Amino acid sequence: MTEKTNVVLVGASGETGKSVADGILAFPDKFNLTALARPASIDKPEYQELKNRGVKIAPVDVSSMSDELISLLSGVDVVITCLIPTEKDAMKNIAIACQKAGVGRFIPSFWGPICPPRGVMKLREEKEDILDLMKSVYLPYTIIDVGWWYQMSLPSLPSGKIDDRIVFPVTSIKGDGNTESALIDKRDIGKYVARIITDPRTLNKSVFIYNEIWTQNCLFDLFEKVSGEQIPRKYESGEDVLATINDAKRRFAPDDPQLLMAIGLSDYYYSLEIRGDNTPEHAEYLGYLNGKELYPDVQVETFEDYMKGVVDGTIERLYIGRR
Repeated sequence: MTEKTNVVLVGASGETGKSVADGILAFPDKFNLTALARPASIDKPEYQELKNRGVKIAPVDVSSMSDELISLLSGVDVVITCLIPTEKDAMKNIAIACQKAGVGRFIPSFWGPICPPRGVMKLREEKEDILDLMKSVYLPYTIIDVGWWYQMSLPSLPSGKIDDRIVFPVTSIKGDGNTESALIDKRDIGKYVARIITDPRTLNKSVFIYNEIWTQNCLFDLFEKVSGEQIPRKYESGEDVLATINDAKRRFAPDDPQLLMAIGLSDYYYSLEIRGDNTPEHAEYLGYLNGKELYPDVQVETFEDYMKGVVDGTIERLYIGRR
């Protein structure tokens, strides 16, 4: 019998973490999964649900380096983190603990669209700082970027029919609306992760996973067809998006954690829809492996089917109980 891969997941209660956990738990004969949780969060329903599905829940504080954290990671094959951008110190602690514990592969919290490492997006630079740290101690790794979620790509409908189903509705089309961008259903992320983390081809590499390529105009066209409603289109120039970003940069120091929150989605939108960074072609230029080429048999959701699920109410909204 093939020995199971021991996986530790940090951030299992978040949206990306839930998808990753689902992907790994789909292969009980291949993986043993442990979820690290802050002691104060151990009784959260999300962790209790994972426990009921056979996941070991280990309480530990990752906000500081500790022998306890290193001990928990000793003998682990893969450590996956799904943390929010403001938890940079925790990410550093986990990376160093992985190196000290001899972890076989570390997956840091990238999980975003394609973007050059420096000079374009503040959040990307924060992630690259973690990668620089990992490389400085020769920690085995895999970077996984996922494009932009379907769940973050839909506008509201004039009828208000889906207002309770989308958390971050698109309020304007950036630029001329004809820039291509790679999109993914958040629920499909884990399907790819379960393949990537045991693949020797992806060790010390970056992998780009996505479902479909869309422009905003084509997306609006299809959503009008699916919903049967005509959706108003407000266009926002690249100059206006950039002005929002620059205003935030004037108000906060470069190292102020509030800067990331002040920039908000504008930094993403400028990269995605104005610069057009988030494409398979740019990923290839930046050295990424293509998930579709590595795993052509992975079955993923189409954007049209996702739209239909939102309209008919069969798809669960994001961040239930938190937003």
